[in-house]
Amino acid sequence: MTFIKKTLASSIAIAAAMAMATSAQAEISDGEVRIGYLADMSGTYRDLAGPGGLEALRMAVEDFGGSVNGAAIEIFSADDRNSADVGASTVREWYDTRNVDLVAGLVATSVVVAATRVIEENNGLGIVSGAAASAMTNEYCTANHIHWVYDTYPLANGTARAVVEQGGDSWFMLTADYAFGHSLESDLTKVVEENGGEVVGGVRHPFPTDDFSSFILQAQGSGAKIIGLANAGADTVNAINTASQFGVVEAGQQLAGLVVFLNDVHAMGLDATQGLLLTTGWYWDMDDESREWAERYYERVGTMPGMVHAGIYSSTMHYLNTVEELGSDDPVEVRAAMAKKPVNDFFSRNGYIREDGRMVHDMYLARVKSPEESTGEWDLYEILTTIPADEAFRPLSESQCKLIN
Repeated sequence: MTFIKKTLASSIAIAAAMAMATSAQAEISDGEVRIGYLADMSGTYRDLAGPGGLEALRMAVEDFGGSVNGAAIEIFSADDRNSADVGASTVREWYDTRNVDLVAGLVATSVVVAATRVIEENNGLGIVSGAAASAMTNEYCTANHIHWVYDTYPLANGTARAVVEQGGDSWFMLTADYAFGHSLESDLTKVVEENGGEVVGGVRHPFPTDDFSSFILQAQGSGAKIIGLANAGADTVNAINTASQFGVVEAGQQLAGLVVFLNDVHAMGLDATQGLLLTTGWYWDMDDESREWAERYYERVGTMPGMVHAGIYSSTMHYLNTVEELGSDDPVEVRAAMAKKPVNDFFSRNGYIREDGRMVHDMYLARVKSPEESTGEWDLYEILTTIPADEAFRPLSESQCKLIN
């Protein structure tokens, strides 16, 4: 009888455990957590996020354990080719045939605007890590996406204010001709004028552009002290290299790269970029925690991560932790729960998700080191000051987001 009782009790316990596991997994749609990574994998923004961002996402999934409450985590990816049509159709296909739970990556603003419309139509969830336009949580905000890493507001606010304070009070804008560039130009113009400076002219260039000769000549002819580069990725690198060939700095003008990433500085070298002021959301050499993660990333990828790579890891972990706590991957429930939890990890200090979908966190004003100051290949920045979270991003009082009451 004792053996029978023990066996029966054991069977009941196993059945109960299996029932609990089945119940928990039943809350995960299709029995899997499915994450689609959409980014420029081969073009202008490849180094900004691209394959490196996908690897950061994989690191997060591996560090999490590869499953949520017994449900496997599946990752799939696509190259958006910097095309809004390609991005939108890819996300639509993911909803129609793969039942995607989270769309991650999301880089070029024109692509992201189109993709987030599809996400909204399907009442899904997207986490934007690569796009820069502050419009993503302003006029293009939705209840179905979160903007994680940075946007044009703090980049313009931090960098432009510092340059104007140093005497750079007349600007010529060289702007990528799409939503991201327009947003950055608008944000920067406001900061320059509020701090006593003036934007004396500008030109908008196609995205992407290989030949910046005519645009740099117009900037030189303006007589402005500062040539502001409201572009990113390969466009910024090409513009700076062209300016160097035309002797812009030697002639007395200064370049201000407003969306400059670690990989850009590394590619151009310290001789060309030393002294450049920039605003960043994260730097690999900030502290022991950042260095530990960055070194693990470096071992896998062969380059040090930039802020977008770190942000992709951070946002993925925040998402997975929330799904685990809820026992559900329902997009609406997950987004609401993510917004209730602070974000404090190696990437984010004092982070939280606002009503407009903006993940607010500390930003940093940095200066590019000289070759003499650098102690290694990736020792590129000196962090000058911290811009506190509540001061860094556009205040809700200025928001046009439809979600703000």
